[in-house]
Amino acid sequence: MPLSTMPMRSPPRHYRAIFISDIHLGTKRSQTDALLDFLRATESDQLYIVGDFIDNWSLRKQWFWDQSHNDVIQKLLRKARKGTKLVYIPGNHDENFRNFVNLRMGRVAVLEEAVHLGANGKRYLILHGDKFDGVVRFAPWLAHLGDTAYEVSMALNSSVNRVRRFFRLPYWSLSQYLKYRVKKAVEFISHFEDAVVREARKRNCQGVICGHIHTPDDRYIDGIHYLNDGDWVESCTALVEHKDGTFEIIDWNKAMQQELEDVYAHPDRDGRLVAAG
Repeated sequence: MPLSTMPMRSPPRHYRAIFISDIHLGTKRSQTDALLDFLRATESDQLYIVGDFIDNWSLRKQWFWDQSHNDVIQKLLRKARKGTKLVYIPGNHDENFRNFVNLRMGRVAVLEEAVHLGANGKRYLILHGDKFDGVVRFAPWLAHLGDTAYEVSMALNSSVNRVRRFFRLPYWSLSQYLKYRVKKAVEFISHFEDAVVREARKRNCQGVICGHIHTPDDRYIDGIHYLNDGDWVESCTALVEHKDGTFEIIDWNKAMQQELEDVYAHPDRDGRLVAAG
């Protein structure tokens, strides 16, 4: 039974703020069904799209856009019409939209970056993070080459996970595995994290929320609260802020896997679970 058609047992979970990034609409690897599922299961006072919403790099090479990509945009706009404060911060893959920075597109504010005041009283700098990526800034041709290599790894990843689904095994990311195993990739992530943390401190912020590197994280670095909301290509993660000011990374793949296990364990129960948090 497709997850997107399973009836929900509980009403949408409400959060103070939700942060999502690196959706990469316009590519076959974008996990739009999972994202739509998440958006239906959640509501928030504020919703931040932290870059790489639409992948213009891929669209220039090959056009891909199906109905689920329209559905994501329509769902987000519907949330804004119903009162959610929607902020869009473009990244490097959708840098064309930086031409509209400080303008409003309907009920959507387009900003270069933002400062989020948490319920805990702390200031959090919100940015995509690509300007702290030396490859993107100083060797864009290499960034495009790396993007092509990433697409190849994701294609291999799809084949591997088709087999894993057949055996009812959870999703496994080849590209994330390579990131953690390859020394240079680990060093790159470490340098990136240090750079955005320094920027937050320079802006008199106590935390930073970013995306770009597709690696969800929640920890303190030199006294600064570093939060990365991950992506909707591999990890399918979102960052949420609860009413009490605490933050949590929701892993939607794990939430869906738990739902499946619950359905198999209790076939007589109608409905499905919503991600814990």
